[in-house]
Amino acid sequence: MHRYRSHTCGALRESNIGEQVRLSGWCHRIRDHGGVLFIDLRDHYGLTQVVADPDSPAFKTAEKLRSEWVVRIDGKVRRRPEGTDNPELATGTVEIYVSEIEVLGAADELPMPVFGDQEYPEDIRLKYRFLDLRREKLHENIMTRGAVIDSIRRRMKETGFFEFQTPILTASSPEGARDFLVPSRIHPGKFYALPQAPQQYKQLLMMSGFDRYFQIAPCFRDEDPRADRLPGEFYQLDVEMSFVTQDDVFAAMEPVVTGVFEEFAKGKPVTKGWPRIPFAEAIRKYGSDKPDLRNPIVMQEVSEHFRGSGFKVFARMLEDPKNQVWAIPGKGGGSRAFCDRMNSWAQGEGQPGLGYIMWREGGEGAGPLANNIGPERTAAIRDQLGLKEGDAAFFVAGDPDKFWKFSGLARTRLGEELNLIDKDRFEFAWIVDFPMYEYDEENKKIDFSHNPFSMPQGGLEALQSQDPLSIKAFQYDIACNGYELASGGIRNHKPDAMVKAFEIAGYGEKEVVDRFGGMYRAFHYGAPPHGGMAAGVDRIVMLLCGTTNLREISLFPMNQQAVDLLMGAPSEVTPKQLRELHIRLNLPQN
Repeated sequence: MHRYRSHTCGALRESNIGEQVRLSGWCHRIRDHGGVLFIDLRDHYGLTQVVADPDSPAFKTAEKLRSEWVVRIDGKVRRRPEGTDNPELATGTVEIYVSEIEVLGAADELPMPVFGDQEYPEDIRLKYRFLDLRREKLHENIMTRGAVIDSIRRRMKETGFFEFQTPILTASSPEGARDFLVPSRIHPGKFYALPQAPQQYKQLLMMSGFDRYFQIAPCFRDEDPRADRLPGEFYQLDVEMSFVTQDDVFAAMEPVVTGVFEEFAKGKPVTKGWPRIPFAEAIRKYGSDKPDLRNPIVMQEVSEHFRGSGFKVFARMLEDPKNQVWAIPGKGGGSRAFCDRMNSWAQGEGQPGLGYIMWREGGEGAGPLANNIGPERTAAIRDQLGLKEGDAAFFVAGDPDKFWKFSGLARTRLGEELNLIDKDRFEFAWIVDFPMYEYDEENKKIDFSHNPFSMPQGGLEALQSQDPLSIKAFQYDIACNGYELASGGIRNHKPDAMVKAFEIAGYGEKEVVDRFGGMYRAFHYGAPPHGGMAAGVDRIVMLLCGTTNLREISLFPMNQQAVDLLMGAPSEVTPKQLRELHIRLNLPQN
């Protein structure tokens, strides 16, 4: 017999009854039933019940066992007593009567429990991540992650894509976040950068004639962490295609993503035939460029009903032509207590409040706004929004460029509070027609709003003749359930258009050549039209596992302060290491 096991802890069935077997694993749970010890033995594959009574030669050893000790057991497979089957376990009809136990690895007192999925402080979970990963749900999430990546890889190859690996040590480039820099020992004073994305390399692959590229790519960004973005590093499905239009990219990628979700959605509906929503429409209807379409609330502009009305706050605002009033319908929210609660929530978000109208029995409007604008205007708003008695509407006013994000938060809050969101489905959409540029208020300049390498709609002519803030780009995102899952675009592959695009954002031709020299030169030697996208693998797995925190689907994540509590990173280095890199520290003074 093998030194450690003849079977795994998930393998035994009724067909094994009567066999002498050997298992190794962790003591998941130990129960003493009147002097008879029941040990749930666990390994990667499952769990088997082991029994030791005072007649067993292994009983004295069994009495010493504690939770998470690693043991080898020998014994005979037998049928569980009638009425004690466990249908939730694959091995639930059998047990092992143990004859010998060898302790392979004793465990100290545990800093956190492994049995069960109870909440535990995150700093303890991350410091003892190897224990945390033994917990059933987290172990299952990590295995799901691997299966999802296998599915993505298989589907991409079936669709005609080829997998390539691009460099990890590269040059610094403006991808929208800070680079992680790596000092060069061989070239003193110079630095490599870890790639924020393989953007330039994948475009260069298209210049090289490889046609269809993909990679499950590690990406590194020195950003502040948040729940849906891990600090430091993440993985993305990186894709690029030659001789394609935007429609070609959609036709290739939509079935891949849909198929992965259908495979792992556990029966939850997944959108077929994704809608395409222009960026401006998404902002206008949902207050978000990654709208949660499970929420049925659609915002509408109702400015005309307040223009020249008795509600002077809105009426005065509307004297400025750029200002508007948006209504957020709240079906079933027509009680004073609920409306006051929403108003208090808005104040907690830093807003002066959230105006509202309630419709009571008989369809009469109520509340301060209704009293100020009168029954005729109130009825017109109700009719436009399709509301009835027992419903409410909430209003946001001012410059839409400044309030649309808050209106989106209010829409989400309403959907949650009124239980309007169907959480057992995956709703996808393409968000298209992003603006090429935006105005950077902080630096008082025009800057790229999305991806600087995207093709402007209208090409070089649009860059030369249009107001930059009116130019749309061939840029698109995939939105699902309120998350941005992917982002991409058709690339700006013409050297003169590339230089002009960066010039508008304040970069001179010399800077473009210095920072993107490889790609800029490649564009001069026969560049095919090309485009692609990158989808966040971590967020895909997060949604499929039904969690909202990326730490629940990652092996060894950092904490919110970007510290690896398990390995102790970042850490100090020795003076010798710094001397070799020709680096002297200039630390901030406390």
